[in-house]
Amino acid sequence: MGRLARYILVFGGFASAVGLALYPIYFYPLTHLGDYKKTQTINRAGIVQEDVQPPGLKVWSDPFGRK
Repeated sequence: MGRLARYILVFGGFASAVGLALYPIYFYPLTHLGDYKKTQTINRAGIVQEDVQPPGLKVWSDPFGRK
């Protein structure tokens, strides 16, 4: 195996490992927003925002509502 091929395999393996590590952290949630919105509505059911919000602070906003 040539020296260039070995370097390509090492750096290609490193890039693949970084890509595989980033997929579930960044790319999957980015492409499946509907699943996260549905989970958020289920988890926030029955919570009154004024009871949880500290006094004097701006009201929390929906992180998915910004466009």
